[in-house]
Amino acid sequence: MIRRLLNISTATILLILSTTGLVWAADGSTAEANAIAIDTMWTLIAGFLVFFMQAGFAMVETGFARAKNASNIIMKNLMDFSVGTIAYWLVGFGLMFGASKVGLFGTSLFGATGNTDHLGLSIPLMAFLIFQTVFAATASTIVSGAMAERTKFSSYIIYSAVISLIIYPIVGHWIWNADGWLFKKGMIDFAGSTVVHSVGGWAAMVGAAILGPRIGKYGKDGKVNVIPGHSITLAALGVFILWFGWFGFNPGSTIAATNPKIADIAVTTNIAAAAGAVLAMIFTWFKYGKADVSMTLNGALAGLVAITAGCNAVNNVGAAVIGAMAGILVILSVEFFDKVAKIDDPVGAISVHGVCGAFGTAMVGLFAVEGGLFYGGGTQLLVTQLTGVAAVFAWTVVTAGILFTVIKYTVGLRVTEAEEIEGLDIGEHGMAAYNDFILRGASARVGVNMNPQPAANVAAPVAKESV
Repeated sequence: MIRRLLNISTATILLILSTTGLVWAADGSTAEANAIAIDTMWTLIAGFLVFFMQAGFAMVETGFARAKNASNIIMKNLMDFSVGTIAYWLVGFGLMFGASKVGLFGTSLFGATGNTDHLGLSIPLMAFLIFQTVFAATASTIVSGAMAERTKFSSYIIYSAVISLIIYPIVGHWIWNADGWLFKKGMIDFAGSTVVHSVGGWAAMVGAAILGPRIGKYGKDGKVNVIPGHSITLAALGVFILWFGWFGFNPGSTIAATNPKIADIAVTTNIAAAAGAVLAMIFTWFKYGKADVSMTLNGALAGLVAITAGCNAVNNVGAAVIGAMAGILVILSVEFFDKVAKIDDPVGAISVHGVCGAFGTAMVGLFAVEGGLFYGGGTQLLVTQLTGVAAVFAWTVVTAGILFTVIKYTVGLRVTEAEEIEGLDIGEHGMAAYNDFILRGASARVGVNMNPQPAANVAAPVAKESV
């Protein structure tokens, strides 16, 4: 009996000691290890969400293109991520996050190997690499939509690689690397309104301008002809996927689940998207007499792009205002590029990503709770934001201009007229996306609208799509 009591007492003491030891460990190394594990898992999950945005881009672009080019667009979205992954891993990541003495580009971490002390990471390098890789892929895939339905597939592979290799990483170094010159000036672009979206948007603008419009887009008298996409349903699905993925894009940029700020960021992101959609719907309703579906989709994406820079710096009211203004701005921008600049952008990438990305970055200078002009911070932050927007615009336009010009006069940038009329699915890949479907006739091949809008809507860019 006594022995049994001693055994029970000993076991109880050991249990208490072991439990106490766990508590002590939880206050030390184990707690730190748990935090690292949680942050790592959060970063990976957020990265997977951003990767899923590739499906969103693919669906939006495919839905707003004609059926004869659907396979081509899917192939481009697959390969810009695949090629971009290799290019970014080998070179781009080092240019972006490598150490730098002059603040212009990194000189280490090529192949994602080397010393990372200057980054101050609390997560493993490989977790950080995969998260940044999916961001790089987003920048290059934006260009796909603006140059859709007439670009050579081989040329697309080349310029997607170069964007991931050089153009995007240099901008990322300036703004997201602690050694970058814009980072040191205090520029705020938390998740990439400028780093990711404006780079893709401005490259898209240059590429579409050099490439030229689709056959039948503009008449000899300069009249703008609407070339409708084949599936608003696919386009809408793509927007919902992108909206969902954005909850990895913005909150995930904390790379720390232990940071309670992720909840605030998720809310500002969602409010801006909703405000963009609502204002776009209202604006088109008054402007065209109908609530335009494609422009409302545009508005949601415009709000998302615009809030990405300041999602961690503005409050909910600021997010609503920024998103609402972006929802109106994107419509005006689409009409400008379509009717005034005469740049044929089938999916509105220039307006959604380039214009609204720059706009959202600038708005941080006004609406940031700490340092924003409207909150008593003066003009310093606003000037810094505008400097960053201008610098990235200049860098991207010049480098993309050189890139697309070289491609145009070497391997060629555009398919032949016959291939464009027949469709890139057959001309570039030897297969159609919808083999069991019957085409509506020869007129569908050249973009003639078989279902013209009512007279009240003729002036509206009904099919001006988003990406």
